[in-house]
Amino acid sequence: MRLDKFLKVSRLIKRRTLAKEVSDQGRIEINGKEAKASTTVKVGDELTIRLGNRKVTARIDRIQETSRKDEAAEMYTILKEERLGSND
Repeated sequence: MRLDKFLKVSRLIKRRTLAKEVSDQGRIEINGKEAKASTTVKVGDELTIRLGNRKVTARIDRIQETSRKDEAAEMYTILKEERLGSND
């Protein structure tokens, strides 16, 4: 499945157009390599997403074409979540 579609279906990013923009800006990595919207993802891949001042690392557990809101979170496991640029 394409990266942008996975991000939308899994609801990690709400809209596919936003998922495409974020990935084309180089803010998403798959297994440590920069990924574009058209990159194919598979079960076991690790995604690192930089959105605003957050960096989220998630592992893909399941791929499905569509999902209901309550099923979406079962498609991935959040491994790490961190805030960026914080001057505490």
